[in-house]
Amino acid sequence: MTSRVLITPEAEKVVDELKERYGDLMFHQSGGCCDGSQPMCFEKGEFRTSDSDVLLGEIAGCEFFMSRDQFEYWKHTQLTIDVTPGRGSSFSLEIPMGIRFITKSRLYSEQEAKDLVAVNA
Repeated sequence: MTSRVLITPEAEKVVDELKERYGDLMFHQSGGCCDGSQPMCFEKGEFRTSDSDVLLGEIAGCEFFMSRDQFEYWKHTQLTIDVTPGRGSSFSLEIPMGIRFITKSRLYSEQEAKDLVAVNA
């Protein structure tokens, strides 16, 4: 099966640090503008998901949700969550560390698209 969302080793290290500090975590990526369109990391349950969100899968043991509207734009791409230096202006847990999560995307190959993990869309 082709995963819809992946994580780089560097980002996974950050997630591990955050888990030590905060416990179980979750990610959400909205369709907002600017920093609102970056993936945000929260303590599990601190961000309430609803029928307007899609569960894409798990990264580093954390559920990764995306707003349904955003998913419609990105459903043909595989997302890779990475980190980059710099402070975003969101409520994501990594911000005080002087870094922020970013999303990189690429189109699925024809074979990968046939073998995608299902979502709750």
